[in-house]
Amino acid sequence: MPKSITEQIENAKAQIKQEQNKMKQLIQKKNEQERKARTRRLIERGAMLESVIEGAEALSNEQIMSLLQRAFGGASVREQANAVHSNNANAAQPNGANPTERRG
Repeated sequence: MPKSITEQIENAKAQIKQEQNKMKQLIQKKNEQERKARTRRLIERGAMLESVIEGAEALSNEQIMSLLQRAFGGASVREQANAVHSNNANAAQPNGANPTERRG
């Protein structure tokens, strides 16, 4: 027996609510994965730092920051970092296309 329009509306509302809940769960899962990836990256990079700077574990956060600013604050380092970023962006583009180039 066919459902009435009212029943169909109620069923549609229930389906929408289910899909909204599913979307909310997926967003939460994505956010959790991003947090875990960031945490892992920060831990790995901190370990890299401590392996390069002798006695780093004995330095305060402020001392480490000061060292990093002196070591990496120069223009040549920024230029090198920008070049690495550009190479990474170009490698990610199909056929090596430059994302900053305009097609016309």
